Amino acid sequence: MDGVVLVTGIMAAGKSTVAQALAQRLPRATHVRGDVFRRMIVSGRAEYEPGAEDSEALAQLRLRHRLSAATADTYADAGFTAIAQDVVLGEDLTAYVGLVRTRPLYVVVLAPRPETVAAREAGRVKTGYGAWTVDELDRGLREETPRIGLWLDTSELSVAQTVDAIVAGRESARVA
Repeated sequence: MDGVVLVTGIMAAGKSTVAQALAQRLPRATHVRGDVFRRMIVSGRAEYEPGAEDSEALAQLRLRHRLSAATADTYADAGFTAIAQDVVLGEDLTAYVGLVRTRPLYVVVLAPRPETVAAREAGRVKTGYGAWTVDELDRGLREETPRIGLWLDTSELSVAQTVDAIVAGRESARVA
């Protein structure tokens, strides 16, 4: 795989772990973590929560996506496969695809079952859900997110098996 790969899904779907493992499997790759751009806002940060449409939080989420896409493009321009990873759901997925200018562009959506995500979240040191629930985000993923790229139910897959499935399904993942 070369170009840019976006790995998305809801919180605790395994995005960070899978993106890191995929980057490590490739000969020359980077891992662009979308949450890093959120954490760079030192003061005035507005967390994106339910009902945050048309708000400062939404503007900051979209800024994060623009920065992530631009960073992935910059790494790809330098000859790296850029593995971008973030929560990109609903119509934001279509918008993100439009932000990335590098070709090829792959989209991988990790979609484990909600009960699997809840168990993973319970076992994590960091917590991401706050005002959100697993069911709320899962519903947004499954009902509002365009079916583009490679969708994987990773409920029963190890990290290595998930990376194998991404590499094997790269043509299905290719969106541009």
